[in-house]
Amino acid sequence: MKITLITLYLFCTVIVSSQDHYALWSEGEMPYSRENSIIEYEKESWGALCVFNVTVPELIVYPARGKNSGHSVIICPGGGYTVEAIYHEGHNIARVLSDKGITAAVLKYRLPLKEASDKPHLLPITDLQRALQMMREMSQSYGFKTDRLGVMGFSAGAHLSAFASSKDTQRPDFALLIYGCPRLNEENVNWLEKDLYHRKMTEAEFEENNLIERVNQNTPPSFLVHCLDDETCHYTETTLYAEALRENGVSNEVHLFPEGGHGFGLGREEDGTDQWISLAINWIKRE
Repeated sequence: MKITLITLYLFCTVIVSSQDHYALWSEGEMPYSRENSIIEYEKESWGALCVFNVTVPELIVYPARGKNSGHSVIICPGGGYTVEAIYHEGHNIARVLSDKGITAAVLKYRLPLKEASDKPHLLPITDLQRALQMMREMSQSYGFKTDRLGVMGFSAGAHLSAFASSKDTQRPDFALLIYGCPRLNEENVNWLEKDLYHRKMTEAEFEENNLIERVNQNTPPSFLVHCLDDETCHYTETTLYAEALRENGVSNEVHLFPEGGHGFGLGREEDGTDQWISLAINWIKRE
């Protein structure tokens, strides 16, 4: 009996932690990449374990457990386009969504490293669009609807998600932007030119990254979260984006917390930011 119980426990543990790993690109087919000697590694940064030097992208899928809602979300961790908070804003989120019946996929996208590409700014968005295509192709296997595939991004990952939302091809069906930065103010221009483009942006690139101005009636419905005391991305990044959505007749839901700062991931009970994930799950299931 004791052996049977141990076996059952081990079986359940495997099921609980199961996830599927997919390479985004076949060997030798990664767009915009060039040969390099960069080595990927993990290290703590900003108080969270992050992955550095990502040059080989991967999609890690957590199948929906329990009652499948028919929805799926690709999660884009933040990190300023210099690192990826792959656990704090990736795997930890995916496990919660999976437990609530939502298929979740963590995207470990290529970081825009000059040594890895002649066009580093195209690496993250190309990987996200590829991930959207792959998830739609696998929808039947995971039991979600092809028109119920969204993106969820944190900080720089939210910028990436909003950028994908402005595209005409492989556009997500809904978006969750958590302490995002879609505004093209001087501070964000400096950040993008330093860490994404590694040069001055062209006029066309300015227009592409003016994500608030690019909102139109085809922009997907969005769920937005921010803290009023965020000193990294001002909360008006969210409120201005929400206003643009409303003006274009696009449904959106906004949650502002008085305290919590930036980069809180699943949130904290002491400042109330832990409420956002339940609100997000409720919103996803209504989309």
